[in-house]
Amino acid sequence: MFSRGSKIFDSLTVVVDSGLPLTEMGGWALHLAVGIYVLLLAVTASHANEVNHCTAARAKTCSECIRIGTGCAYCPDELYEYERCDLKENLEARKCSSRMVTIESSSTIQQDVKINKSLNYSQVAPQLMRMTLLPGEEKEVDMEVFEPISGPLDLYILMDFSNSMSDDLDNLKRMGDQLAQLVERLSNDYTIGFGKFVDKVTEPQTDMRPSKLAMPWSNSDPPFSFRNVISLTSNISTFRQKLQQERISGNLDAPEGGFDAILQTAVCQEYIGWRKDSTHLLVFSTESAFHYEADGANVLAGILDRNDEQCHLTSDGNYTHDTRQDYPSIPTLVRLLVKHNIIPIFAVTNHSYDYYQKLAEYFPIAELGQLQEDSSNILNILDKAFQNIRSKISIRAEDRPKAVDAKILSQSGTISELGYFKINPGETGKFRVRLKALNRVGEQHVCDANQADRAGILRVKPTTFSSALRINAEVLCHTCDCEKTPVKNAPRCNSRGDLVCGKCQCYDGWVGPFCNCSSGAFTDSSMCIEPGKTESCSGRGDCMCGTCVCYNPNQFEGPFCQFDKSQCQRFGGFLCNERGSCSMGRCVCAPGWTGDACECSISNESCLDSKGGICNGRGQCKCGRCECEHSGLPLSHTCEANFQQQLGMCEAKRSCVQCQAWNTGENKGKKCNDCSFKIIMVEELEEDKNVIETCSFRDEDDDCTYHYTVNYPLNITDKEHHVLVKKKKDCPPAGFLWLIPLIMFLMLLLGLLLLCCWKYCACCQACLALLPCCGRGRMVGFKEDHYMLRQSLLTSDHLDTPMVRTGPPKSTDIVRWKVTDNVHRGPNHPQNQIKPNPKETIQYPVSLRLNRQYSETLSNPEARDTDMLKREVEDNLNDVFLQIPGSQRVQKTRFRTQRNSGKRQNNTIVDTVLSAPRASYPDIVKLTDKQVQAGNFRDLKVVPGYYTVATDREAAGAVEFQEGVESVDVRVPLFIKDEDDEKKELLVQAVDVPVGIAKIGKDHVNITVIKEHARSIFTFLQPSYTYSRHDGVANIPISREIIEDGRTQVTYCTRDLTAKDKKDYISVDGDLSYAPGETQKMVPVKLLELGEGDGLLEDKQVKQFVMDLSNPRQGAKLGRYPRTTITIADKPEPSVVMFKKSAQTCNTSDPLYSIPVVRTRNQEGPTTVHWRTNKASRFDLSSPLKFAPGETEKNIVIDPRSYPSPIIPETFHLELFDPSNNAIIGEKKTSVVNVVDGRGDGKINTQTVEQVNALSASPGGRLYAPTNIKAVPTGPKNIRLNWNPSANANGYKVKYWIYGDPEADAQVQDVKTPQAELTNLYPYCDYEMRVCGYNALGEGNYSDVIQCQTLEDVPGEPGRLAFNVISPTVTQVSWAEPAETNGVITSYEVIYTPIDEDKKPTGPTKKVMIDNPKKRMLLIENLQPSQTYCYKVRARNKVGWGPYREATINLASQPTRPMSIPIIPDIPIVDAEAGDEYDSYLMYSNEVLRSPTGSQRPSVTDLTEGSHWKHVQLVGSDLDLRKVSWKLPADIIPLRLSPVTDAIDSHAQTLPQGEDQSLADNMPSTPNVNPKLC
Repeated sequence: MFSRGSKIFDSLTVVVDSGLPLTEMGGWALHLAVGIYVLLLAVTASHANEVNHCTAARAKTCSECIRIGTGCAYCPDELYEYERCDLKENLEARKCSSRMVTIESSSTIQQDVKINKSLNYSQVAPQLMRMTLLPGEEKEVDMEVFEPISGPLDLYILMDFSNSMSDDLDNLKRMGDQLAQLVERLSNDYTIGFGKFVDKVTEPQTDMRPSKLAMPWSNSDPPFSFRNVISLTSNISTFRQKLQQERISGNLDAPEGGFDAILQTAVCQEYIGWRKDSTHLLVFSTESAFHYEADGANVLAGILDRNDEQCHLTSDGNYTHDTRQDYPSIPTLVRLLVKHNIIPIFAVTNHSYDYYQKLAEYFPIAELGQLQEDSSNILNILDKAFQNIRSKISIRAEDRPKAVDAKILSQSGTISELGYFKINPGETGKFRVRLKALNRVGEQHVCDANQADRAGILRVKPTTFSSALRINAEVLCHTCDCEKTPVKNAPRCNSRGDLVCGKCQCYDGWVGPFCNCSSGAFTDSSMCIEPGKTESCSGRGDCMCGTCVCYNPNQFEGPFCQFDKSQCQRFGGFLCNERGSCSMGRCVCAPGWTGDACECSISNESCLDSKGGICNGRGQCKCGRCECEHSGLPLSHTCEANFQQQLGMCEAKRSCVQCQAWNTGENKGKKCNDCSFKIIMVEELEEDKNVIETCSFRDEDDDCTYHYTVNYPLNITDKEHHVLVKKKKDCPPAGFLWLIPLIMFLMLLLGLLLLCCWKYCACCQACLALLPCCGRGRMVGFKEDHYMLRQSLLTSDHLDTPMVRTGPPKSTDIVRWKVTDNVHRGPNHPQNQIKPNPKETIQYPVSLRLNRQYSETLSNPEARDTDMLKREVEDNLNDVFLQIPGSQRVQKTRFRTQRNSGKRQNNTIVDTVLSAPRASYPDIVKLTDKQVQAGNFRDLKVVPGYYTVATDREAAGAVEFQEGVESVDVRVPLFIKDEDDEKKELLVQAVDVPVGIAKIGKDHVNITVIKEHARSIFTFLQPSYTYSRHDGVANIPISREIIEDGRTQVTYCTRDLTAKDKKDYISVDGDLSYAPGETQKMVPVKLLELGEGDGLLEDKQVKQFVMDLSNPRQGAKLGRYPRTTITIADKPEPSVVMFKKSAQTCNTSDPLYSIPVVRTRNQEGPTTVHWRTNKASRFDLSSPLKFAPGETEKNIVIDPRSYPSPIIPETFHLELFDPSNNAIIGEKKTSVVNVVDGRGDGKINTQTVEQVNALSASPGGRLYAPTNIKAVPTGPKNIRLNWNPSANANGYKVKYWIYGDPEADAQVQDVKTPQAELTNLYPYCDYEMRVCGYNALGEGNYSDVIQCQTLEDVPGEPGRLAFNVISPTVTQVSWAEPAETNGVITSYEVIYTPIDEDKKPTGPTKKVMIDNPKKRMLLIENLQPSQTYCYKVRARNKVGWGPYREATINLASQPTRPMSIPIIPDIPIVDAEAGDEYDSYLMYSNEVLRSPTGSQRPSVTDLTEGSHWKHVQLVGSDLDLRKVSWKLPADIIPLRLSPVTDAIDSHAQTLPQGEDQSLADNMPSTPNVNPKLC
C-alpha cells in the first residue's frame, strides 16, 4: 500500500509470524512497530515530489501498469522495496532486474512513393504506414499532398427520364458539342458517361397495364429503374451519338427512384468505369423528389428486403433488383459515395430545390444548382460547381477506430476545426497528421473496449482525392506474461496467497503485503493514527493489522486515509485542469502538462504566431502562453501586432509618408512636422513575411504609385512603428506623355461646345444634368429633414428611414451612416456630465445581410434549418470578433428580411448581439466594415454594402443602392430608455460614399421622440390562452387600466402560427372602443371542428394562432402583454381564475372591502376556488368562492366592522388557492389590499398601531408570525429554513407542501430552535412553507408563504419503450419522458446492440445522442434482418445521466406497419451501418420531403378519359385510405386493410365501422388482381 514500505514489512513479518499473539509480545513490539510506521511515513513524505502519472494510477496488477500510458513499466522482482509500477528510468535507477516489463509503441512507413509533379493526377505521400500507440499517447507523421493544375476527371451524368424531363433531354442532346468543350476546359484528361433512371417497375410507382408497360407515353421507351447507357469514355463523338438515340420514359407517382441509380453508380465501379486516380463527379439531374428506404415497403407495393448495397447491373447496363429490394437510405448513400470518392452535383429545378438543398448538407462535399425548366443552364451549373469543389478541399480522417483521435495540422502547427486548408493547384502542400490514443472509449477504459474499436485502418485524404494516406493504427493493450504463471501457495506469501509478478495476492481472510495478517485479528488502532491527530484513519477507514483500509478508495488515500482525491488544486474550476489526477494531495500531470494544477502545457503550440514562429520572436513561451518583451505598442497574445493597429495601419500613415518622402499629399508643408514618426528611404523593401503590413498608394500629384512597409520598432521601448519607404515610384510609361496636351485641348473644345448647348438649348441642359460627368450627376441623401414620433405609438425599437438617390441609377453606390442619441442635450446637461466607464461590458446589436435567400422556415426558432444557420453564423462571428479584447460570444441570433432594400429584400438579414467593453466600439465598427467589404466573416458569406453596429447611445452602418434602385431604408435604432427626457432628439447622418460616384446631398435627418404619459394601458391578461375546439368560440379578454378616464381605442388582429385561418379558426381584426369607466372587452374568435381531411396521416402538432394589439389611441399605450398566443385543444380546458387587479385600495371608512376575482376560459360549468388573508392584523380569514355557470366575475367581500379591534390603516394580502378540478389559478394569484385612513391624509395612525401592537405582544399574548424567514435548498431532497427567534416562544411549527397542492395536505415539523431542515423532499420541486411560533396559549400567527425549489438530481429512467416496425430492417423506437425528471431534461442517449439468445453482444454497440429533448423518437435504418437487438435509452439533465430503460426486440417476429411517408414528422433518422462518424449522419424525417405539386409538366402516366383510372397522390397529409376504392373482385380484398400508423402516438388505426363494406360494394368485378387506384 506504501511506495516504500515493502522492506519494512519484511521485519514486521518476523514478529507477527512468530506464533505469539500480539498481546503476548509485550509493549516493546508494539512501540517498535509504531516507531517503524512513523519512520515509514517520513520516508513516504520525503518522496512525495517523485509521484508521477505511473505511480499515481495505483495499478494493482502488472497489466494495469503497462496500460497506463507512455513510459510506465513494472518490476516483477520478488525482492524489490520500491513502487513496482513506475517510470522505466526510475525502475532502472533502483536496480530492477532485466525482467522489467514494459511495452513501447512503434511507427513504420510501409509505402512511400515520393510525389512526382510530372504525373498529372492527385497524389499523397506516404501512402501506407503502421502505427501502434499506448493509451493516451500522441504521435505525428508528416504528409504531403499534391493537386495537379488540371488533373484527370471522370464526369458521369445521371438523368431523370420521366416524361416531365422530355425537353431537358432534348436540350442536352443539342448541347453535346458545348458539353464536350466544357469538359475539355475543366481537364485535359477526362472521361464522360451517362445513365438514366425512372423508378421501380412495380405498383404503385409504375402503371402496370400492358399497354403502358410497352409505351407509357407516345414515342417513349418502356419503364425501367436504372440503366447505365454510356460507361465513362474519352470518345466524345461516341458519347454524342449514343445520347441522340435516347427516348424518354414514364412512371406513375411523383417521387423518382434516383437513389437506386446513385447507389448502383457508386458500387458498380467496373461497369461505370471510374478511374483510380481521377476526380469523380456525379451529376444528378431531376425535377422531382426522391424515394428512400422503407418506401419500397409501402401500403401497395408490399415489403421488400433491405438494399444489400451490392452491384446488380447486367452487361448491357440494366439494374436487375429494383423489384427485389428496397431503396437505399440517405445515410447509406452518404457513406458509399464517401467510400468511393464520388462527389455529387445535384442539378434540380425549383420544384424540388429545397429538398435537395437539405440533402446536400449531409455530404462532406457536394454542390447544388438550380436548373431552368428545360435544363438549358446545366453547363453553367457544371462549370460553377467544379470551381466551387476545387475551392472546398478539406483534409479529413475517415474510418478511424473509436479509440484513436485524428487531427490535421498545417506545417506550422495550426489546426483547422473542419479540416479546411489552402492547397494551391500545381504545388505540394505539407501537413502533419496527429494521432492520439484515447484513454477511454465511452465510459470504459480503452483496453476493455472491443478489438475493432482499438485497431483499424484509417484513411487521411483530401475530400476530392482518390489517393489517401492509410494508417494501420492500433492501441496496445498487452497482458504481462508473469500473470500467466502465478506461484500457488507461495512461501513468500506465507502459503496464504499466490505470488503473481513478484506481488502477493492473498486468499480470503488474509491481508497484508505478505498475507501475514488475518482480517479478523486484534490490532491496536494507534498504529493507524496520523501523528498530531487523534482519529484513527482520519475517520475515513478501518484499521486492519495496523494498516488503514479506506472506506472509499476512489476518494480517500494515503497511509492514514488523510488525502482526499477531490481536494487538489483546480484551474478554471476543473480539478487538476482535467489534465492530470489528484494523488496524495497534489496534482500528478499527464505527459505534456505541468504546473501545480496541470495548467501549463509543455508544448509550444499555443504560442505559435501566424507565421509559425514562437511568440513572433518578441517574447518567450512560458506555461503555454507568450510573455512578450516590454513594448510601447499593444501586442496580441502571440506578441504580434494588435489587430487594432493593423486596421487602417496603411491608411493612417499614408499622408505622413507622402509628405516626408516627396512633399506631396494633404500634409505637405508645415503639417508634415506634426507627424509622430520618421521614415527611412531604401532602395528595396523587406519581404512581406518579415513585416506587419506592406502598403501601396497612388500619388495624386504625379499619378505614380509609391510603396512602403510598416514593421515593429527597432527599439522595443519605442512607441512608433518602423517605416521603410521605397525610393523609386512606379509611374506610367513616359512614351504617352505627348498625349496629355492633345487630350487637354480636346477637353477644352468639348467644354466650349457644351457651354453653347447649355446657353441656347434648355432641353440639352436638362439632358446633360443626367450625365455623371456633367451637371449635378448622382446625389444621395435622406428623403425628409425631420421626423416627429410619439413614444406611445411606437411598435418597435427602430425606425425605417428612407434614403433616396437622384440621377442616373446605372451602377452601385454604398452609403455609410451613423446615429447619435440625445443630441438635444448640451454639454452642461446632467446626463452628459456622467462619463461612462470605458471598461464596462455592454451589448452591441449587430446586423448583417447574408448571401442566401430568406425562407419562412427561418422565422421558426426551433426549426432545424434555423438552428443550423444560427450555429454557422455564431461560430464564424465568434471567430472573427475574438480579436476584440474582452469580447464574449454572440447571442440572441435571429433572422429576418429588410423591406425597401432594393433587389436584396429577399436576402436573409441576421440580427445578433455581441457583448464587449464600451471602449471597443470604434474597433468593432472598423472590423465589421472591413469584413463586410471583403464579403465574408471567415466562412460565412455576407453581401457587401449592408451592416449595422449599435450601442446604447450611438450606431453606425451602411446601405447599398444597387443598379436601378432609387430608394432604400436605413434601419435607425431609437435607443428608447426609461431615463430619456420628455422630448429627445436623434441625429442620423450620411457620412460618406466609399463605393460609387454619388455625392451626398441632404446629409442628415433629425428624429424627435416625445415621451407621453399614458392615460390608459391596454394589455391581454395572460401571455397565452388555451380553448377547446369543442367550445366553438374563444373569448379573449382585453383589459384596460385607467389612469385618466375617458374614451380610447385599440386595434386587434389575429395571424396564423400552426393553426390556419379558415381551417382551424376564423381570423378577426378590428378596433375596440372603450367608454369612460370601461375596463374590459371580449373579442370572440370562432373555432372550427376538424374536417375529414385531418384524419389518419395528419400532423398532430399543437394548433396555435396569435392575437396582437396595436395602434392605441387617445393617449393610451400598450402594456405588459401586447400579444397573446391561443392554443386550440381537442379537449375542454380548465377555467382560469385570478384576481382582476394585483393591488386594491380601500378606506377605513368603507363599510365593506370588495376585491374582484375574474374567471376566463371555459365558463360553461360551475367553478370553485378558495381564498385566504395574509398579514392582516385584525382577522385571519379563509373561505370558498363559487362561480355559477356563465359567471365571469365575483367579489371577495370582507366586513371590517364585524371584528372588535379598531379599524386602522394597514396593508394585507389576499391569496387564491385550492381550485376545483375544472379550474386553475392564473398569473395574479395574490392581490395586495391597502387600507388608507378615511380622514383624508392617507397616513397611518402610529399611536393606534403602537397600542394594538403592544396589546398583541404583551406577555402571554398571541405570538406574531416569525420574521426574516429564509429558505435555502441544500440538496435535491433538502431545504434549510432560518428565521428570527420570537420572544416568549416555546417552539415553532413548520408547515410545508408541494406548490399547487392544497395547504390542508401540508406536513408539519415541530422544532425548538429558529431553524429547520426539511428532508425526504422531491428533487427539483417547488415547495411552499409557513412558520408559526407557539407557547402555552397555543399557536401564534403563521408567516407569509415562503417558496423554495429543491436542487436538481439525476433523472429517473425514461418511460416504456415502444417500437413501430416499418420493415425487417427499419424500426422506430419511441419512449416517454421520465416520470421523475428531477430537473430539465437536456438530451437523450439511445444505445442498441445486436445480441444472441444468451443476451451476449454479437456486434458493435451503436450510440446516438439526441440533443433535442422534444424528439423522443428515433428511426433506425439498415438494421440486420432477423437479428435480435437490445435497446437502451437514458435521459440527462444538468446534473448528469440517469439510469437506462432497456428493451429487447427481434424485428422479424413483429408485425410491420409499412408506410410511404415518414411515420412521425420531424424525428431523428440514423443508419445502423454507418461508421465511426456516426453522429454526422443524424438527420430528421421532415427534411426528407416528397415531390411537390405544381410542376409545369406531369411525370405520371397519361390516363385517358373512359379508362376509369385516375392518379391519387400517395404522399403528404391528404392521403385517406377511407376514400380509396379498389379495382379488384370483392372476394380478393381482405376485410381489414393494412394498419396505418398515427402521426403522433404511433397507434395503429383501423377503418371505421361500416367502411369495409362500402369499399367492397364499390369494387367492380375485374379479373385484374393488381390493386389499383380508381
